[in-house]
Amino acid sequence: MSERKVLNKYYPPDFDPAKIPKLKLPKDRQYVVRLMAPFNMRCKTCGEYIYKGKKFNARKETVQNEVYLGLPIFRFYIKCTRCLAEITFKTDPENTDYTMEHGATRNFQAEKLLEEEEKRMQKEREEEELNNPMKVLENRTKDSKLEMEVLENLQELKELNQRQANVDFEAMLKQYKEYEEEQKRKEQEEDEQEMKAMLEQAQNRRLLVDSDSDEEPAKSRTKPVAKMKPTDILQEDPQPQSKKLKTESWERSVGKLNTKPQLAGLVTVKKQKPGPALANGTENQGSFPTATGTTSSLGLLGAYSDSEDSASD
Repeated sequence: MSERKVLNKYYPPDFDPAKIPKLKLPKDRQYVVRLMAPFNMRCKTCGEYIYKGKKFNARKETVQNEVYLGLPIFRFYIKCTRCLAEITFKTDPENTDYTMEHGATRNFQAEKLLEEEEKRMQKEREEEELNNPMKVLENRTKDSKLEMEVLENLQELKELNQRQANVDFEAMLKQYKEYEEEQKRKEQEEDEQEMKAMLEQAQNRRLLVDSDSDEEPAKSRTKPVAKMKPTDILQEDPQPQSKKLKTESWERSVGKLNTKPQLAGLVTVKKQKPGPALANGTENQGSFPTATGTTSSLGLLGAYSDSEDSASD
C-alpha cells in the first residue's frame, strides 16, 4: 500500500519538462477584485456623488505599454451606484496617486492642478537658466523688482492704516507695561495677605492650646470660700462633704437615733425615788451626761431618762 502523504514523487528517466503543455493566457486579462474608491468623484452621466472609501466589485487589468521605472500600471473598472455607467481610473506611481480616465470627474482637484502647474513652470525656468546665463540675470532682476514693489505696497498700506486708525503704538505698549506691573503688585499684595492670615491662625491656635493647659490645673484646685464675717468660720461644717452625704443618706433610710425630741415621745419611764447615794452621784455629774461615741442607742435612751428624772426632782 502506498503512502498517503507523498513528499517525493517519482520522475521516470525519460521525463522531459519541455514537453509539458503551457497554459497560455492573454496579457490583458482581467481579474475581479474588491476595492474602495480612492478619491471623491462625480458621475458624468447622472451626477451621482461617489465618496472616498465606498466599496466596489471592480475589474482589474494591466495597462499595456505603460511602465514607470519598471513598475506596471493597473487600470480599474467600476460602475456607478445609480446609473450603472462604467467609470475607469488607473494607478499613478510617479505621484503615488490615482488618475481618473473617463466616466467621472474628480472632486477637490483644483489645488492639485495648481500645484502641478507651479511645479511645471519651475521646472521650465530651471531648464532655461541652465543653458542661458543671461536668462538667469533677467530672472534675478525681475525677482528683485517684484520684491521692492511688494515692500512699497506694504509700507503704503501701513501708512494708510495709521492715518485712518490714529493709534499710538507707544502709548499702547506703555499702557500694557503698566497693566503688567499692576497685576504683579496685586499678586504680591494677595500673597502677603494670605501669609498674614496664616500666621494669625497659627498664633490663635497656640493661644487656645496655652489657655486650655492653664485652665486644667486651675480647675483641679479648690477655690477658698470668701468669708464675709469673722463668725462664719464657726458655722462651717467640720465634716467633709463626702462624709456628710453618707450621714444624710443613712438618716433618710434609717432615721435619727441620737436626737432627743424624736425619741422623747417613744419611751416612757416610771418615776422612782432614787437613793441618797445615787442622787448625790447624779448631782455631782451634772444635768446632762456626755455620751461617748461608742455607746449604743439604748444606753443613750437610759442616760436621757435619768437626766429627766433628776430635773423633775
